[in-house]
Amino acid sequence: MTTVGTVRRTYSVVVFIVLASLDNVAIGLVPPLYSKIAGELEVSAAAIGLVTAVSFPVSAIAAVAWAYAGDRTQRKPMLMIGTLVWGSGTLLTGLSDNYAEFFAAQMLAAVGLGAVGSVGFSVVSDLIAPRRRGLVMSLWGLSQGIGTLVGGLVGGLLGAADWRLPFFVLTALGFAATLAYWFTASIRRGQAEPELAGLYAAGGEYDHRLSRADLPGIAGRRTNVWLVLQGFFAQFAFGSLLWVPVLYQEKAIQIGFAEKPAIQIGTMFATLFQLGGVLSIVGGLVGDRVQRRNPGGRALVAAVGVLAAVPFYFVLFFMPLHLDASRDAGTGEVVGAVLSSVVTEPTVGLSLLVATIGLALTSTNAPNWFALVSDVNPPEHRGTVYSMVNLANAAGRAGGNLPTGYLARALAGPFPPPVNYAIALATFQLFFIPAGIAFLFASRTSPRDIETVRTMLRERAEESTPAPAQS
Repeated sequence: MTTVGTVRRTYSVVVFIVLASLDNVAIGLVPPLYSKIAGELEVSAAAIGLVTAVSFPVSAIAAVAWAYAGDRTQRKPMLMIGTLVWGSGTLLTGLSDNYAEFFAAQMLAAVGLGAVGSVGFSVVSDLIAPRRRGLVMSLWGLSQGIGTLVGGLVGGLLGAADWRLPFFVLTALGFAATLAYWFTASIRRGQAEPELAGLYAAGGEYDHRLSRADLPGIAGRRTNVWLVLQGFFAQFAFGSLLWVPVLYQEKAIQIGFAEKPAIQIGTMFATLFQLGGVLSIVGGLVGDRVQRRNPGGRALVAAVGVLAAVPFYFVLFFMPLHLDASRDAGTGEVVGAVLSSVVTEPTVGLSLLVATIGLALTSTNAPNWFALVSDVNPPEHRGTVYSMVNLANAAGRAGGNLPTGYLARALAGPFPPPVNYAIALATFQLFFIPAGIAFLFASRTSPRDIETVRTMLRERAEESTPAPAQS
C-alpha cells in the first residue's frame, strides 16, 4: 500500500470511530437534563424518559433498513445521508417549543442514528483481521462509550443553564462529520479476511451481496440466536444505568444541594464512574488471546465478565455520598469538589473503585460481542446481522430505561429518594445473569459457525480468483 493509501485508510478509520462516538454523544445528552427539559416543556421527567426509551427501538428498527440497503449497495452514501438525518433531528430538538415537537425531533434523530451503528459496523469489520478483531472492536466500542460519557457530561454541564445549547453544538459537529465522510476511502467487503487475501492480490473482487434468500440462514445461525438473547437481557441492565445521574442528583439533593448544582453533581459522578469502560481494551485483548487458544474463547471471556460484575453494581448504588461544597455551588466549584472528593472522601474513593471494577468487567461484553458478530457471519451479512441483533438490544435497553423510572416512582412511598432509585437500579442488574448464561451457550456454538464461514470464504475465493494471464 502506498503512503497516500495508508494515510487515507488511517483517516477513514478515524472518521468512522469519531462518528461512532458522536452518535452516542447524541444519545447521552438527554438523561442528565430530564428534569430541566421537563420543567420547560411542562411535562414530567418520566415523560422525557419515555422519549429516550422509545428512541432506542426506533433507531434499531431504522438500522435494519439502513443495514439491509448498505449490504446490498454502496455503504458510503448511506452513512452520509444517515448523519445528515440525525444532525437535523438534533437541531430540531434544540428548537422544540413543546413536548410533541421534542418527541418528533428525537425520533428523527433516532432514525439517522440507526445508519451510523449498523452500516458503520459493517465497514469497520472489513478493516480488521480476525486475530485482532477484539482489540480494534474494543476501540470501536470504547469510542461509543466515550461518546455517551461526553454526551452526559456536556448535557449536564453545558445544559444546566440552557438545555438547548448542547444540541446546537452537536448539530454543528454532526454536519462537520458529514463533510469529513466525503474524503474517506471506499472500503471493500471482506478485504481483511485471510481467506480472501489471494483473491484481492490477484486483482479479483468479492462480489457477494445480501439477498432475501439469505435471511432464513442468518436467523437460524445458532450463535446469532445466542447473541440476540444475550444482548436483549444485558441491555435491560445497561438501559437502566442511564438513571445513574438521576440517582446521584437525588443523593445531592438529599444532603442539601439546590437543583442546578445537584444536576451537575449527578452528571460528574456518573461520568467518573464510567471511566472503567476504558478497560474494554483489556477485555478485547484478552478475548483475542483466549480465542486463539480456544475457538469459543471470546464468548467465554464475556460471560465471566458480565456475571462477575453484578455484585459490584449492587454495592455502588447504595454507597452514601459525602461532598464538601456550598449548597448553591457554581459549575467550577462543583467540578472541583467532585474531583477532590475522590481523594478526600473515603466513601467517594471507594465508590469510584467499585464502579471501575464493575464497569471493567462488563466492558468485556462489547468488544467480544462485536467480534463474534463479525466472526460467525460472512462480510455481506454483517451489517444486517448487527442491526437485527441490535434491534433486540434496543428492546432490552428500552425495557431497562423506562421501567427503572417507573419502578423508582412506585417505590418512592416506602423508600424516599435516593433509596428508591438505588433499589430500582439494583433490581435491573439481575438481567446480567441470563445475559452471561447466553454467552456461555455461544461459547459452545461459535467454533462451528466460525469454521463454516471460513470454509465458505475459501471456496468463494477459489471460484472467483482470476486465472493467471497467459504469456
